[in-house]
Amino acid sequence: MKTVNHWIGGKTVEGASGNYGPVTDPATGEVTTQVALASADEVDAAVQVAREAFQTWGQSSLAARTKVLFAYRALLDANRDAIAELITAEHGKVHSDALGEVARGLEIVELACGITTQLKGELSTSVSSRVDVSSIRQPLGVVAGITPFNFPAMVPMWMFPLAVACGNTFILKPSEKDPSAANKLAELASEAGLPAGVLNVVHGDKVAVDALLAHPGIAAVSFVGSTPIARHIHTTASANGKRVQALGGAKNHMLVLPDADLDAAADAAVSAAYGSAGERCMAISAVVAVGSIGDELVEKIRERAEKIKIGPGNDPTSEMGPLITAAHRDKVASYVKGAADQGADVVLDGTGYTVGGFENGHWIGLSLLDNVKTDSDAYRDEIFGPVLCVLRAETYEEGVALINASPFGNGTAIFTRDGGAARRFQLEIEAGMVGVNVPIPVPVGYHSFGGWKDSLFGDHHIYGNDGIHFYTRGKVVTTRWPDPSEAPAGVDLGFPRNH
Repeated sequence: MKTVNHWIGGKTVEGASGNYGPVTDPATGEVTTQVALASADEVDAAVQVAREAFQTWGQSSLAARTKVLFAYRALLDANRDAIAELITAEHGKVHSDALGEVARGLEIVELACGITTQLKGELSTSVSSRVDVSSIRQPLGVVAGITPFNFPAMVPMWMFPLAVACGNTFILKPSEKDPSAANKLAELASEAGLPAGVLNVVHGDKVAVDALLAHPGIAAVSFVGSTPIARHIHTTASANGKRVQALGGAKNHMLVLPDADLDAAADAAVSAAYGSAGERCMAISAVVAVGSIGDELVEKIRERAEKIKIGPGNDPTSEMGPLITAAHRDKVASYVKGAADQGADVVLDGTGYTVGGFENGHWIGLSLLDNVKTDSDAYRDEIFGPVLCVLRAETYEEGVALINASPFGNGTAIFTRDGGAARRFQLEIEAGMVGVNVPIPVPVGYHSFGGWKDSLFGDHHIYGNDGIHFYTRGKVVTTRWPDPSEAPAGVDLGFPRNH
């Protein structure tokens, strides 16, 4: 059986704890790989390697860093298919979706290639007699990233390229459910010329996570995952004196006004709700139909959903793959099975779905629930599967109030032809990312990604300018050089004279 080990100091390091976790092919249910699970001592060893590497990398020139990043970008581009195949084999998503994940990660690598302009400081000359003030940004040291199973390549690339471009060294703890893509990313970085110890991958479970959160040698922690874990990460790491950005869960709404193009809205709802089997923090999981359009919109969504082809991710005809584990599949199914008892109309029930020849895979079909109540489990919880809830509102104001009452504030969208309504929505909605006739408003790499309320713990969003600020800290330098022709001014205990 294949074993995925750690990547520390520019090389593969075998696990020493003796503990391993299973990695399953979601399409077959077969355990294909085992992954080493690090002990606290192994985490400490990785931190020491990263700290040593920081002594040189943190002082390296921007030219040296960007040279590596440009080479890395080229290698990632050349290996898109290989990375996507690893994602499909362990996560289950279809190959085209995996390729899209790699492409979105590449955006951040490209942003990191331009770090020379992003790290430019500021200078004010002659703020007083021969006094200049400058502002600079410097790296933090060793930083860590803890990433989820649903995007095993993209989310790590949202973190470490910017972190190392800013001069930090990085320890990545990817999900133990699909660990191989992380190692591939690290191997390619080494091939691109990234010095040993600058990027390290430590696999593990809660033991490794807790060790990272407590380790005094780590200056900052980035996290993407569920809200309960994000809250724990933020609380624990902050208590240990670390800078934290912890992105949590979501319940993303799509408000559809009566004037919207219902065919476009239905297309968008199906794509955003069921893409990647709904295992996206930006998936649309709740459609709010305003006015009398609800029945027609639900019917259009149903017609499209019934045509989606579900199958193994490596089958080019598949549009949706399986869920990551059998346990997760069963949990998702439980929401559908309990929906009717809590007042919903089950328009589509995908819980009994199987694929011929792959009966042991983690399959579930597309489910569509109508007239969902806001106090039902299917609405309140982040299901993280191919289940779409439809709610009804009489007016725009009622729909906005419904969305703003949610404890989550990750992303949301409005579908309308009315520019005035869209403008109001942008300003009135309580979410960090807003789409206007765009169902999944994930920002491009040079704008930051992040939500509000229970979808984000910490002050910084991820990547973009926020990411650069998160991985650096500011310093202000005030300088006076006396004119050689003047004698020393002597002691002055007052404030510097600025006028």
